[in-house]
Amino acid sequence: MTVTVRAAAPADIPAMEALIKRSGIELSAGFYTDEQAQAVTRHVFGVDTQLVADQTYFAVERQGRLVACGGWSKRSTLFGADHTKQGVDALLDPATEAARIRAFFVDPSAARQGLGRLLLEHCADAAADAGFSTLELAATMPGVPLSLACGFSEIDTFELELPGPVRVPLTRMRKAIRAR
Repeated sequence: MTVTVRAAAPADIPAMEALIKRSGIELSAGFYTDEQAQAVTRHVFGVDTQLVADQTYFAVERQGRLVACGGWSKRSTLFGADHTKQGVDALLDPATEAARIRAFFVDPSAARQGLGRLLLEHCADAAADAGFSTLELAATMPGVPLSLACGFSEIDTFELELPGPVRVPLTRMRKAIRAR
């Protein structure tokens, strides 16, 4: 089946938000408790519309159906949707700072079919084309295995304190790439 990666458009946001919710809940099983999965999906996950505006957020389609989304960023925010951001999202300096890999989500019906890896390679190439030589991300526990398999190294683990109170672990990861 043909898979297409294209820049996400504002019209894609409702479908991406629905996919993110399904992915955040269903693919967290075995990594997070139900309470953690619900909290991180509700309070952190979602589309960062700045990435859509920057044309660095992508929709992955198979046969015209949205099956994954994610992107990279030339801005300082490491993770989170519009509702989690505070203040100006400053531009990064590709000569001295790492591009961000952001908000990767795969529809549960398409999980473990290489779509995350495909999207990660697409984003790494785009960041390299923009002059970045390092990538950084905050991986959820379900995202750590893919990131490790794609050459990222763990830097540290931290916890988000979310309402409930609920604590959700994330892992900061980094990878060197060759700038173009």
